[in-house]
Amino acid sequence: MRIAVFGASGRTGRPLVEQALDRGHEVVAFVRDPASLSSSVRDDDRVAVVAGDAYTGDGVDRAVGGDEASVDAVVSVLGQTDGSPDDLLTAAGEHVLAAMDQHGVDRFVTLVGAGVREEGESVSLGGRVMESLLKLLARAALEDARDHVETVRTSDARWTVVRAPRLTEDEHTGAFRHGTDLTLGMRDAAARANVAAFVLDCLEAETYVGEMPKVADER
Repeated sequence: MRIAVFGASGRTGRPLVEQALDRGHEVVAFVRDPASLSSSVRDDDRVAVVAGDAYTGDGVDRAVGGDEASVDAVVSVLGQTDGSPDDLLTAAGEHVLAAMDQHGVDRFVTLVGAGVREEGESVSLGGRVMESLLKLLARAALEDARDHVETVRTSDARWTVVRAPRLTEDEHTGAFRHGTDLTLGMRDAAARANVAAFVLDCLEAETYVGEMPKVADER
C-alpha cells in the first residue's frame, strides 16, 4: 500500500512512518521541512518526501496525486502546537479531502483527541472532567478538532476518525484497547507508537470505516 502521511515528522508521525515501512508499505511523507525527518527515512527508496504546508494547501495535491500515481490511502496525524493556527486541522483537512477527491483516493484515517465526542456517547466521570479542562485550557484546539471531524464525516471519503486520550512517548508494546464504545478515564493514556500501530491496523484490515473508534494502552 502507498500511504500519504501528513504530519510525518511529528511525534506520532515518526513511529507511524517507521512502522509502515516495517510492514512493507510505501510512504509519501508530507512535512514542512524535510530535514525534520531522520536520514534513514529520507534515504529509504520506499519513501517520497513532499515539502509543503497543509494549512495553506501548498504541496498537498502533489502528495496525494503523486508524480506518477496517486496514493492508496491518506493518514493525518497533524496536531496543534504552540503558534499553530486555531483552525489548523480544519483547514488542512479540507485541502487534503479536496486533493483526495481530485485524484480518486477515498481511504482516509485521521487522528484527534478523545475529547471529541459522538452525539449520545456515554462518557465517564473522568472523561467529563477532562473535557471540562480541555474547554478551559485548550478550547480553540478542541473546537478545531470538532470542526475537522464534522468536515470528514460529511465527506465522500471512506473515513476513520481515531480518538486517543493523553499521548505518551512510551515504547510500542502492541498492547492496546480499542472500540467505538470504549470508556476512557483520567488515568488512560496511549503511547504514540501504539496509536500508530492501530492506525495502520485500520488501514490494512479495512476496519472502522465510517466510525470513530477510541484507542488506549492496556492498563
